[in-house]
Amino acid sequence: MKLIILDRDGVINQDSDDYIKSADEWRPIAGSIEAIARLSMNDYRVVVVTNQSGIARGYFDLDALNQMHDKMHKLVNDAGGSIEAVLYCPHGPDDACACRKPKPGMLMDISQRLRTGLKDVPVVGDSLRDLQAADVVEARPLLVRTGKGERTIAKLGDNLIYPVYSDLAAVVDMLLLEQG
Repeated sequence: MKLIILDRDGVINQDSDDYIKSADEWRPIAGSIEAIARLSMNDYRVVVVTNQSGIARGYFDLDALNQMHDKMHKLVNDAGGSIEAVLYCPHGPDDACACRKPKPGMLMDISQRLRTGLKDVPVVGDSLRDLQAADVVEARPLLVRTGKGERTIAKLGDNLIYPVYSDLAAVVDMLLLEQG
């Protein structure tokens, strides 16, 4: 089986500068649920890694986060796919933890749990911190335009070194085409 690592907000679901604080606010990006199902059907192990500083900031609690993830799992399962694991960092940007992207803690945790290296494993994100975390572990960073992707592209300007895709569905199209 192959492994793929996905950021959550802005890749799978709509993002908000005001944070996604409940299952009601958690809305999938068009085509993302079906894209995850297609990955599953093509022998990919799908893992989600997500910074969730809204917990540290007091915007929502673990129960609300679990309800969001339950909704995500159900939608993916109903589409015929599965998400193997969801790892999250509940810390704020000033907490000096090892897990908050761009630090690679969650990615290294996946490597240990699944007993696999991450070299060239696709990591799909919409922000520079997602891509930087992937770089540290020698994974394959892929940028999507959804979520904060357009901002990331503008911020990087001429320094953009990452492949860019319109959305998760386009990434999956490319990966499955590569697979042959």
